[in-house]
Amino acid sequence: MGKIEFDFNQIPDLPAFYRDFAEQLGLGEGFGANLDALWDVVTGDIKLPVEIEFLNLNARSKRRFGAIILLFEEAEEELEGNLRFNICETSHKAVHHRG
Repeated sequence: MGKIEFDFNQIPDLPAFYRDFAEQLGLGEGFGANLDALWDVVTGDIKLPVEIEFLNLNARSKRRFGAIILLFEEAEEELEGNLRFNICETSHKAVHHRG
């Protein structure tokens, strides 16, 4: 199982997340950098199985990136075990969502 990590100490806002996502997955300039494009890549283009881990997410970041967190939780459910989504909070405690 592959693993992709996003360190929210290095991701201050949504544009930075989308840039990091596109870079880590080798997406070109055509990546739409929005929730619809993110869903399409995560559920259709990403190499499975994969573990996605959000590192250093604090309460403020969870609010700021709430829609993206929900998207990954829904993708985890949709992909039935081929995608694992974890949040590693600032305290370094891993929290596995659904599954």
